[in-house]
Amino acid sequence: MKIVAIYSLASGLWIFLSDSFLALVFSDPIIISRLSMYKGFLFVILTATLLYFLISRYIKRISAQITEIHRAQQKMAYQKMLLDVVIEGTTDAIYVKDIAGRYLLANSAVAHFVKKPLEEIIGQDDRSLFSADDARSLMQKDQWVMTQLTPQTFEEYLTTPEGQKFFSSTKGPVRNSSGEVIGLFGIARDTSKIKQAEDEKNKLEIQLLQAQKMESVGRLAGGIAHDFNNMLGVILGHAELALMHSEPVSRITSDLKEICKAAERSADLTRQLLAFARKQTIVPKVLDLNETLTGMFKMLQRLIGEDIQLTWQPAAHLWPIRMDSSQLDQIMANLCVNARDAIVDIGKISIETKNCSIDAVYCLEHADAVPGDYVQLSVSDTGRGMDKATLAKIFEPFFTTKERGQGTGLGLATIYGAVKQNNGFIHVYSEPDSGSTFSIYLPRYAGATAQEAGENVQIPAPQGGRETVLVVEDEPDILDMTTIILERLGYSVLAAHSPGEALTMAHEHGDAVDLLITDVIMPEMNGKDLSDRVKECCSHIECLYMSGYTADIISHHGVLDEGVHFIQKPFTIGTIASSIRKVLDK
Repeated sequence: MKIVAIYSLASGLWIFLSDSFLALVFSDPIIISRLSMYKGFLFVILTATLLYFLISRYIKRISAQITEIHRAQQKMAYQKMLLDVVIEGTTDAIYVKDIAGRYLLANSAVAHFVKKPLEEIIGQDDRSLFSADDARSLMQKDQWVMTQLTPQTFEEYLTTPEGQKFFSSTKGPVRNSSGEVIGLFGIARDTSKIKQAEDEKNKLEIQLLQAQKMESVGRLAGGIAHDFNNMLGVILGHAELALMHSEPVSRITSDLKEICKAAERSADLTRQLLAFARKQTIVPKVLDLNETLTGMFKMLQRLIGEDIQLTWQPAAHLWPIRMDSSQLDQIMANLCVNARDAIVDIGKISIETKNCSIDAVYCLEHADAVPGDYVQLSVSDTGRGMDKATLAKIFEPFFTTKERGQGTGLGLATIYGAVKQNNGFIHVYSEPDSGSTFSIYLPRYAGATAQEAGENVQIPAPQGGRETVLVVEDEPDILDMTTIILERLGYSVLAAHSPGEALTMAHEHGDAVDLLITDVIMPEMNGKDLSDRVKECCSHIECLYMSGYTADIISHHGVLDEGVHFIQKPFTIGTIASSIRKVLDK
């Protein structure tokens, strides 16, 4: 329009002014006509020049605008390419929905999660992609997000073809230029593995805390049992000494026998505490578990009664194990009694053995397990079962679900300690009204399996002797009682209240001392070190250790070192008499 206006104005002025000028200067029409022709040629040249200048300028301006538009388009294309790379390169699901919840945009991660191509996702809403419950939950959150001013972050879970997935989602409203909400955007990150790792970490932390608690309770139980054993030893010893001087049939004799029975029952309790604390002194032997359990079967059947069916399923070619057979007796008796008590009226108890190899994957779920080969001993029942709260406490000492007076709460604690002492572990599966299964895993023994002689030899309680015995005990009451017992048995007794006093007596009497009986745990020096020192001046002397528990001084984790003689406190007169003769007469 500018060019037309300029051209029209310039043309009009030229014609008007040029004609006026020629009429003013020339009067001859021929001259005016000729000059008008030249004037026309000049007009064409001038207007053509003007048009060229104007059109060239306009074309340059248009060309610059086109170049700028092209550059902007290239920049937008580059930015779109970068955005596509980011959107498609991430493993996070990125999408845009309209206000009705239909997908307007989705990246390949969305297609991966729902296992559908993008063509089947765009234009669809969540009801076409997910289960009814998941879709309802997603759409409710979408509607809430579109009412918010800022993006919101929360956790969502979906059921996908690969199973349940957990996502950390960030969603925000999409607005047009006038500020009206026209949809929403979303970014969802799969946090399933992180959540699984956190759950496993929490589970391991709980198992670690439980193990630490059991270890602390075990140390406490061991200390209590040690002190209690000392007191029981005094009670039992003096009661038996009094029985030696009482009339066979009298009220005093009856009362003393009841004292002895009560002391022995109390000693059984402390032995169970020591078993839980893994401070029970044991002498492990190589066992064929199938053979040992077969020998116990009749006893176990009598223990559970006739109304309950007992089944036995031994595995073929079972690997050998190495443990104290008395511990196996404890384990089976306690498990079968608990199974019996869990069954109302009639039911079934199943005992099963098999070989199994534990791998690292299993150990991730069970913190107390160690990879390796194990013999699995399982005892299952059809009883009442247990809930999770009960399962978390069953191995704690004195915890029981039985009525008052029907259980001490030490049965499963004893099993726990015995299994741990043999480097094994326990897994319990139980649900209310669905019975229970206790699976005990004992390490496979890879050494020689020859039967060790003398395992079940019963040694009769012999009489005393005439030898000289050096007794060392830091508890005065136990020292006095032991001295009296040994003197009644005919021995010459040297009583020492401390290791230092014992060393002095050993130097004074030299080889006249035949036997050293010493407590294991004493203030100045432990029994093992005292024995080594005494043997320097009494070369042929034998040693008999006595203690409530060994504290790994003469044993490794309660397993006696070879050649070590030990008597458990509290002991009866017959037990110590037999132990002394066994050491001196070997």
